[in-house]
Amino acid sequence: MAVEVSDAPGARRYEARLDGASTVAGYADYIRTTELIAFVHTEVSPECEGKGVGSALVRVSLDEARAAGLRVLATCPFYAGWIARHPEYGDLLYQARSSVSD
Repeated sequence: MAVEVSDAPGARRYEARLDGASTVAGYADYIRTTELIAFVHTEVSPECEGKGVGSALVRVSLDEARAAGLRVLATCPFYAGWIARHPEYGDLLYQARSSVSD
């Protein structure tokens, strides 16, 4: 079963489909700026769970973020957990640069 992931910028999300189906099997919502992409929510339809849809969404979107030179803010728990288990993507994580303190 092939998972196909594509960016749907009009909807501000990545979408995954199984075997070229027209229905969306899962998606990852994001907020994007010129320097940063924040992944805020990921959802996989119950009938598609356990088929690698979530992992494909994360891997493709992070690979595209890397290619575009974007930092990643993983506010979505699924993204944060996936990145923690795949340290080769840790360099993408956004780090606050401000040195301001109270």
